[in-house]
Amino acid sequence: MLKNRIPSLITLLFLMVSHTASAQFVVQDSRDEQVLDSIPQRVVALNWDLAEQVIELGVTPVAITDTAGYSEWVVQPALSSDIEDVGTRAEPNFEKIAAVKPDVILVASPQADLIPQLEKIAPVLYFQTYSADHDNSLMAINNFEAIALVLGKEKVAQEKLIEMDTEIAELKQQLADAYGNSLPAVSVFRFATLTSVFMYGDNSTAQYALNQLGFTTALPQKSNQWGVTQLRLTDLRHIDDGIALYIEPFNEENKLNKSVIWNAMPFVRAHRVNSVESVWSYGGAMSIKYTAQALAKSLLEVAPKSINVSGNNE
Repeated sequence: MLKNRIPSLITLLFLMVSHTASAQFVVQDSRDEQVLDSIPQRVVALNWDLAEQVIELGVTPVAITDTAGYSEWVVQPALSSDIEDVGTRAEPNFEKIAAVKPDVILVASPQADLIPQLEKIAPVLYFQTYSADHDNSLMAINNFEAIALVLGKEKVAQEKLIEMDTEIAELKQQLADAYGNSLPAVSVFRFATLTSVFMYGDNSTAQYALNQLGFTTALPQKSNQWGVTQLRLTDLRHIDDGIALYIEPFNEENKLNKSVIWNAMPFVRAHRVNSVESVWSYGGAMSIKYTAQALAKSLLEVAPKSINVSGNNE
């Protein structure tokens, strides 16, 4: 399933330092080699994808940004109530970060320009997952493995990745059973407004998960940094006889259902449309699994043969 992952580009080298009681080690992040005095215990993650990666490895960060937003949009894995909120992803609060006394601060591209200031508080590791220059989903997996090495959780990471491969393979078989030999094309998007959408295309987690489940896209979009393109609602008519899936939350669904334009869409008239429970489209490695689960659940609900995700015919 995910055996075509590119080899991890980020490696951890241990370097014993004779004149100290601790073992320093060198880690290569998305910038260059960085030196840490020991395996970090108190971790601050300033981007949601990095917070997700840390929590999935069984480590509770002492602080992240915008905990309320995380709980609404990322959802999984859930946050512990004792995690401190240190401001927004774009403008984290330096005083609050310093107050939790981190051993390491993990940042991504939205915080790249803040690294010099953050380094005055604690060592900073920079992991860029989303870029137009690489495959975002495979980089999310590589960064998951890299962060696992930093935190001493290599075994946990490998177990999680094997579990993801296995579960996606099982979901793929369920969908093949439900749809038969002819899988429909599928488009996945989020609503921006009642008249526009963010369509997921190449280099998106949604498209990667969809492909792993055996489906192709009904409305191809070019690859870019975030794997998303904004389209007018009327452009969705080109989905034709494909299936349209939109990711929640969308607070104006009641208005959408009364929209003349929406109800004129071929997939709406043919009942080939469904919502997808909230998953984060710009997350870490396990967001691939959660996205695949959510897409599979939604697709099974509109399949010719109604079948639930546990494989029982309804």
